[in-house]
Amino acid sequence: MTAVEPRAQGPEQPPDGLLLRLVKDRRVAFLAVGAFNTVNALVLFVVFQIVIGDTVGYLGVLLITHVVAVIIAFLLHRYLVFRVRGHLWLDLVRFELVNLGALGLNAALLFLLVEVAHLPVIPAQMVAGLLTVATTYIGHHSFSFRRSSGTVRHE
Repeated sequence: MTAVEPRAQGPEQPPDGLLLRLVKDRRVAFLAVGAFNTVNALVLFVVFQIVIGDTVGYLGVLLITHVVAVIIAFLLHRYLVFRVRGHLWLDLVRFELVNLGALGLNAALLFLLVEVAHLPVIPAQMVAGLLTVATTYIGHHSFSFRRSSGTVRHE
């Protein structure tokens, strides 16, 4: 008699999180959490823009929003989609590296939409934010929560 071995999980296949166990498709789970995070970041941006936008400017608001939203997004992705253990700080650094790329793209698009296209700040951020969302899936899947096959542990 041989025991059934768990599904092999290499660097391209992080362990399943709670949401992924329910929906059975990593892309759908990632998109669900990503959709929440996108709405959350937009709400944070709007609130910060209204409260402190005149003081720090819209790019300052974008940076503050980024810091708060990344912490929330990291925790949700780590526990609901990828469900990895250990390497908390390494995962956070990797997650932030992916998000810094998205932040750079977002900031450039936001600047162009506000300063060149003359869109109001909040609608411009809606457009810029949505355009940058797609850039993060591959980075988080293949880099942020990557584990070598010898270090993967399920919870």
